[in-house]
Amino acid sequence: MNEQWLDQIAWNKEGLVPVIAQETGTRQILMLAWMNRAALQLTMQQQRAVYWSRSRGKLWFKGEESGHVQKVLDIRLDCDNDVILLEVEQIGGIACHTGRHHCFFQQLQNEQWITVEPVLKDPSAIYSA
Repeated sequence: MNEQWLDQIAWNKEGLVPVIAQETGTRQILMLAWMNRAALQLTMQQQRAVYWSRSRGKLWFKGEESGHVQKVLDIRLDCDNDVILLEVEQIGGIACHTGRHHCFFQQLQNEQWITVEPVLKDPSAIYSA
């Protein structure tokens, strides 16, 4: 298998690259996550988002527990070769583990972070213990 395209990425010292997931149509930035080579290769092959969970130290198939899969429509690399942009269809309309549509739900207002996006589904109803 040709891995030249993977070699062109400027991986950080941990072998990771940041990945922005953007919703198709709305162009809403849903989340930022990380990928290693295996995650990016699986994402390309399966056309669904697979990330590297830094907290768990393992591959994270987005939606494996919640059902909120990200179907990948396009994969892009930025001009410095150090950030990936995924254009995704967000299945179920929830990308954030807090039960919100996207992860950027806190807005800086008068030097305070204010929650400005509603919880669409209680996280306890999404994730099992």
